[in-house]
Amino acid sequence: IAKEQNVLMLVNIHQPRREVSALFDTLILLTPNPGRLVYFGSMADAPTYFEACGLPVPQGANATDYYLDLVTPGSDLDAAEALVTAYETRTAPDVARLVDEMVERKGQSCSQMIQLSSDRPRCLGWQSRPKAYAVPFHVQLRMLISRKVRITFRNPESVGISIVMPAVMGVVLGLLFQGIGRTDFGVPTVMFVFIQLVMLSLQSLPLMPGLIEERVYMKEETSEKLYQESAQILGNLIVNMPLSVFSALVQSSIIFAFTGFSASLYMVIVGWTLLIFTAFDAIFQCMAAIAANGDEALMFATPFLVLFMLFNGVVISRESAPIYLRWLFPISPTYWTLQTIITRIAEEEGQPDHFILTMYNFESGHEFHALWIVVVMNIVFRSLQVLALRYCNKIQK
Repeated sequence: IAKEQNVLMLVNIHQPRREVSALFDTLILLTPNPGRLVYFGSMADAPTYFEACGLPVPQGANATDYYLDLVTPGSDLDAAEALVTAYETRTAPDVARLVDEMVERKGQSCSQMIQLSSDRPRCLGWQSRPKAYAVPFHVQLRMLISRKVRITFRNPESVGISIVMPAVMGVVLGLLFQGIGRTDFGVPTVMFVFIQLVMLSLQSLPLMPGLIEERVYMKEETSEKLYQESAQILGNLIVNMPLSVFSALVQSSIIFAFTGFSASLYMVIVGWTLLIFTAFDAIFQCMAAIAANGDEALMFATPFLVLFMLFNGVVISRESAPIYLRWLFPISPTYWTLQTIITRIAEEEGQPDHFILTMYNFESGHEFHALWIVVVMNIVFRSLQVLALRYCNKIQK
């Protein structure tokens, strides 16, 4: 606002952080009781000035804290009298001369300044109305990603555990279904695919309490217009999603290695498993954005888990489902993903007309529809997540 609208702002601030003090153009430093000037000039030039006075800023110290210590009576670094004398001899004459020059110079009248302000929007795309955010979206996103990366990798052990535990689960499930790819295609094959989809779908469920904890401080920061909610979501997605997908990939790959399926089925089984993982991850993140606490988030997520897991064509088929609930199959990502994987395995085994496909009413050739369902679910629930973070659980209430 100060730079865009050419407004002078005076700020009285005590012990600002380095990042905050670097935002100021000019520093006025006074001694307490009575207030006497010891520095008046550029904030960036202050360290050079104090070094010229024989008081360099110690390495690693916060410069503003150091300046305050220099003018605090009774402190170990108290140099107020020396700095007042230095100011009167070094700076005061130049300031007095500048003041005299500015007094003699004729400035703009109030009406001229108002007219200039109204004319500026037509020049160079200048906007007279102040923006809600101090920096554009891409800068917000860059800073949020940087902060998320530092927070995430501050504890390498937790990152390692998030990868090691899925790997362990992959070994356990791999041992349970060891060699199933070398057996005849049948019900055990269907059960294997179903269990793998369930395990990957549930992988993001324990992360909901952490998402709610992140949301709390995000609401405090967005209420101050530090950044947009969508920037926070996208930043977290860019950092968290690769880690989550990598851990899911490790688990799925280990399971696949144990099963003994043909290598040509790797992208089919692992690829579609990862897609269903992203869909349920979007659901869980959306529920965490809506709910007030972890218990409520679990309660909100349970219906989606139950409906999409049960209405998958195996546990509940189209024929056995009540007529008034059959509308769930066309929107169930588990149903379409399971159907796609099973039919591709049957084709690979040379049994595209196996009775298992007829029993579960699975048909091939629906890969595009399955992909469309997963993509739409991601878009819908990510969009709802943005809306929920913006309008739900407001800290002002």
